[in-house]
Amino acid sequence: MPRIKEDPLAALLARPSPKAKSLIFTVYGDAISHRGGDAALGSVIALLQPLGVNERTVRTSMHRLAVEGWLQPRASGRRSDYRLTENGARRVDAAHARIYHHASRPWDRGWTLVVLGATELPAEVRQRLQRELGWLGFGRLEGGLMLHPDPDDEALRSLLGDVQLRVLVLRGAAASWVAGDLLDEVVRKGWDIARLTADYEAFLADFRPLWQALQRGGELEPERAFVARTLLMHDYRRVLLRDPMLPDELMPRHWPGAAARTLCRSLYLRVQAGAERYIESVLETAAGPAPGPAPSYLQRFGGLQSAA
Repeated sequence: MPRIKEDPLAALLARPSPKAKSLIFTVYGDAISHRGGDAALGSVIALLQPLGVNERTVRTSMHRLAVEGWLQPRASGRRSDYRLTENGARRVDAAHARIYHHASRPWDRGWTLVVLGATELPAEVRQRLQRELGWLGFGRLEGGLMLHPDPDDEALRSLLGDVQLRVLVLRGAAASWVAGDLLDEVVRKGWDIARLTADYEAFLADFRPLWQALQRGGELEPERAFVARTLLMHDYRRVLLRDPMLPDELMPRHWPGAAARTLCRSLYLRVQAGAERYIESVLETAAGPAPGPAPSYLQRFGGLQSAA
């Protein structure tokens, strides 16, 4: 097949290397979870090699991910499997919902407020809740007040139910006479929109050259398609999962998040089939070849059948 004349993929690989643990988590989420979720250590080493991560670093990072409770090792003879723990699988599933299946919905102009200061909470519990609520997109104001205009209600109930403590949650719309610029100020204070804008713009600048090269008729061989897809999803995931997914009415004009999602989906559709061929040729469990993709894989980004 014809190769692209320029090599924007080489430019992507020439950037500062991402942390190996984070990259491994991306590979598990995007390339392994839909093929049974188990991976022999040797397979993970092989998958990370074209991404510039050496064997020693993979082994060390896999061990640390296991110690931190994200991966579960399982010995089978002289070989070892690693799979996501229950906590790791929940984090991957939550990320998948936002990355592959996000659908915006009309805003009813309501707000959800979580008041962490309404009852006495141990400092460590309060800090953990603030982190987890931030993961759900909540912004932080003063006085232990966390808010979001349209949160994932099921995820919020699950988080606060796990606490087994009484946490005050309020819902309602701002009074009709509240000035619009005050809500703008609340958004600026609660979320770092300027940084998020810059990160989305950097994502677009990094990956547009690859899309443009492929649009000119170039193709990527399976290994390079896997590298491209992994870098694409790693970079997009790192920005998207810090995006509070606020309603359009609260975002600045020319918000680059929409353009970033369109580019990510378009590139994914273009390279996913070649990437899957490479994954199938490399991925094994301790018992043998990994299973094929689960049917849910084809539902990513609204449907991959057209690009298979």
